[in-house]
Amino acid sequence: MEPVYRSVIGIARVVFAFEGLKFQVEGEENIPATGGAVVAVNHTGYMDFTYAGLPPRRVKRYIRFMAKKEVFDNTISGPVMRALKHIPVDRGAGAESYKAAVQSLRKGELVGVYPEATISRSFEIKEFKSGAARMAIEAGVPIIPTVIWGAQRVWTKGFPKRLGRTNTPISIAVGAPIDPVGPPSELTEKLHSTMQRMLLELQQGYEHEPGAYWVPARLGGSAPTLAAANTLDAEEAAAKAAARQAKKDN
Repeated sequence: MEPVYRSVIGIARVVFAFEGLKFQVEGEENIPATGGAVVAVNHTGYMDFTYAGLPPRRVKRYIRFMAKKEVFDNTISGPVMRALKHIPVDRGAGAESYKAAVQSLRKGELVGVYPEATISRSFEIKEFKSGAARMAIEAGVPIIPTVIWGAQRVWTKGFPKRLGRTNTPISIAVGAPIDPVGPPSELTEKLHSTMQRMLLELQQGYEHEPGAYWVPARLGGSAPTLAAANTLDAEEAAAKAAARQAKKDN
């Protein structure tokens, strides 16, 4: 029994209804009813983890998401995150969070991972980190590729939240489990190509507004291209690193 998690999901469903979100979910049958699995999710907005938790409810399961440590340090969100048994990620000590995720997988949990690590400003699939593949291989569990489209319209990096009644359509697709075989690099590439294909298929049935900020440049939107977005990410990372160093020097 997971009274806290069940209550949070109940509240989330009420919020989704208030917002008028319209969900279309494909492939729910690919969520295993038992046993551990890495749930790999594309990252376009701050709320997409809440939507990724919907397909597993078909078999009454919950996802333990890996999330940055700062969320757990917050006095409001921290107690909730710990009650939901999510996994804190300290980017300065990543080995501990990796170990905790593998342990959860071996215990039969679903562990949610963003292989892109950060929100994609282009809304295209970014280059993947190898963590999802490595933990799946070490724990001996499959990877469940999951793509979400429309989450960036609700709240994404660099744009205001739209948490009122927007009637936004949110499409979710869950792919067939990928067996944890091969070197991590090959498994990561297989996961990447699979999720790219799934996203393209999901976008085909979605109405895109020409010139909109949430629409990829490839589809006629004003979002930056993947290359331009990567440049912005690199510049932001360099600025943060410089700020951290300046703080240490002072």
